[in-house]
Amino acid sequence: MNLDVLLVKAINASVKGGISVMDIYGSDFKVESKKDESPLTLADKNCNDVICSYLKNTGIPILSEELIVDWSKRKKWNRYWLIDPLDGTKEFIKKNGEFTVNIALIENNKPILGVIFVPAKSKLYFAQKKNGSFKIN
Repeated sequence: MNLDVLLVKAINASVKGGISVMDIYGSDFKVESKKDESPLTLADKNCNDVICSYLKNTGIPILSEELIVDWSKRKKWNRYWLIDPLDGTKEFIKKNGEFTVNIALIENNKPILGVIFVPAKSKLYFAQKKNGSFKIN
């Protein structure tokens, strides 16, 4: 797949993931703790699932804050998706709108495309190597 197709997939994944986050945002959700004591909500989990469902058919491995792959496997990857399905979970819990859905495609340890979606503000930022960066309101 070329980078344009992968960028569209990442954009769609981030927006759909953001919608799943907003479905939880207005509710009385539960907060759990990860092993490192950082917070985890159903929004983190649901968004991760949505993003992975969009990206898995690319054939590119996925590394997520919610889906850690052992170093012995991922050290061989020269291209992979890096996702943080809900960056700013503490802000999400505070319900201040300051959280994002982040997706990057990494190649040879450098990002070659990236998407940041701010679901509470309906703002989308994206960039692609050699094509620049853009913002959509």
